[in-house]
Amino acid sequence: MSSLALTLLYLLAAVLGVVACRSLKLPPMLGYLAAGILIGPHALALAQNSESVRHLGEFGVVFLMFSIGLEFSLPKLRAMQRDVFGLGMLQVLLTMALAFGGTLLLAQWWGGVWDVSWQTALALGGTLAMSSTAIVVKLMAERAEIESEHGRRIMGILLFQDLAVVPLLVLIPALAAAPEELLPALGWASLKAVVLVAVLLTGGQGVMRWWLTQVARRKSDELFMLNLLLITLGLAWLTELAGLSLALGAFIAGVLVSETEYRHQVGTDIRPFHDVLLGLFFITIGMMLDWHILVEQWGLVLGLLVVPLLLKLGIILLLARGMGATTGVSLRTGLYLAQAGEFGFVLLALMQTHGLLRPALMNPILAAMVLSMLATPFLILYSNHIVMKLVASDWLQQSLQMTTIASKAIDTSKHVIICGYGRCGQNLARMLEQEGIPYMALDLDPDRVRQAAAAGHSVVYGDATRLQALVAAGLVRASAVAITYLDVASALKVLAHTRSHAPQMPVVVRTQDDLHLDRLQVAGATEIVPEAIEGSLMLAGHALALVGVPMRRVLRLVQEQREARYSLLRGYFHGADDDTVHERDQERLSSVTLPPGAKTIGQPLEQLALHAMGVRVVNLRRGNGRMASPNDALVLAAGDTLVLSGHPLALVGAQDKLLRG
Repeated sequence: MSSLALTLLYLLAAVLGVVACRSLKLPPMLGYLAAGILIGPHALALAQNSESVRHLGEFGVVFLMFSIGLEFSLPKLRAMQRDVFGLGMLQVLLTMALAFGGTLLLAQWWGGVWDVSWQTALALGGTLAMSSTAIVVKLMAERAEIESEHGRRIMGILLFQDLAVVPLLVLIPALAAAPEELLPALGWASLKAVVLVAVLLTGGQGVMRWWLTQVARRKSDELFMLNLLLITLGLAWLTELAGLSLALGAFIAGVLVSETEYRHQVGTDIRPFHDVLLGLFFITIGMMLDWHILVEQWGLVLGLLVVPLLLKLGIILLLARGMGATTGVSLRTGLYLAQAGEFGFVLLALMQTHGLLRPALMNPILAAMVLSMLATPFLILYSNHIVMKLVASDWLQQSLQMTTIASKAIDTSKHVIICGYGRCGQNLARMLEQEGIPYMALDLDPDRVRQAAAAGHSVVYGDATRLQALVAAGLVRASAVAITYLDVASALKVLAHTRSHAPQMPVVVRTQDDLHLDRLQVAGATEIVPEAIEGSLMLAGHALALVGVPMRRVLRLVQEQREARYSLLRGYFHGADDDTVHERDQERLSSVTLPPGAKTIGQPLEQLALHAMGVRVVNLRRGNGRMASPNDALVLAAGDTLVLSGHPLALVGAQDKLLRG
């Protein structure tokens, strides 16, 4: 195949693989692996694992390590030091030690395919210690579990695993040296790595900040991107020239950039290269897998799948339990991290490059790693059921948590349930207190909950995405629910629980922008407040005032924009004491409930053509109390209550049409 045809084949395989995984809600990495297996020499044989493509794929690892370095933060490490350098470090070291010992025992007792050196056993231990950051973090984010008890422990372990890759990238090439040269090779590689890292990190930070500032002053996106690629690939080349790995130099480049004010822009700019090239790397990994191995050596593959899964699960369970976590939290942490990881593939490819792993063992290990990653979404999906069945105390622990929430909310009614007690939630709580309105806040940060509760705030530790927590907080007695954090997936869960158990409850949702406006409205949000919109309105208001626009006009313009954006601010409900000449010209709200004999029952909203009368349907509540999104295809039924917005005369005509046809 020509170079162009080969490139098109890889791109087509990648697109189809990612589309299939997106449809199944699986991480794209699995799609790349499946695409590589399918087009590889052991399946359809459409492409060979050519050297040029393999080298291109290695650049994906370079940008992956650059991204890891970019996320490196000493304050973040200090804040999570117990989970990172306690739980994470012990997990990596203990897994490596047990895998190392177990592999050597197999080599001694079994022989055959397991006849490996201690260097190979040590490298395999490092490979086994890795878990999949990409899969686990994505699934935890979708399940809104990153701030949970097990979520914080998982993030700490994953962070240390990412850091542990750096010394392993130095160690594995050195292990490939001849036995008589091994110790000098290890010492020399370690010395070069320490000196290079020390020189770059001590003198490089100031140079990096100065250089990026000079480039940024030229105000050229093209120049900034070119320099970014030059820095990343240049430092990777420098470490390779020193006899170390490309990935180590890229990691150092990321760390240097992370200390500058350009880290966020760099992270955005580098993302396309990172994703595309890393996808190519996983395609080349998939092409290495011989699916015949699954058939011919299914017993070996099954053993390599099950034993490492159980080993890592047991190690993490015992370590987390020993460091104070409950049995349920420890088991969840182990279930989430039992699989192989993307860095395991990186280390496995490095072992093969340096001749530390024979193909007879490479293929079964690779097959088992791929299968373990495919099993991860299902392990996480059913983790709660597994924990409930195996750990009776976890059910008791959750019951005690719900009892604690219920005991604080039992005497409270007509209150506001605040989901999330960060800065936004606390500001809302202060305003509610000023108005004498009770509230109950749920938050998953134990430190924040402890400090706020000690200060007398009505906040408890609880997961707002769980129905039990909402019910314990008095959902059916509350007057409103406010979702104050920016996680859309979590907000959708809260909305689903609220609509199913308290359909008449108004829910206000905070979002970053209006990207997910329709999804949240369909899910039942009464009002959605995008931060970007509010920020732009305040900015516009200040700018208008500064250029001389009268403050009264500024306030009116901002209010008009808000009324156009938020349905609840469009007009007001008319009262008997405000029928003045001025009020007659303003838009107002009116609610109409359809009695059983109304002529419009069974008709779709579109047929009524209320918009032609200058009237909008702002909201619609069904006779059973459920909220419905008012759209043209919605068919009216007896007992429906429509909230209309318009001018007084238009509202009279619309009410008459709804009731009399």
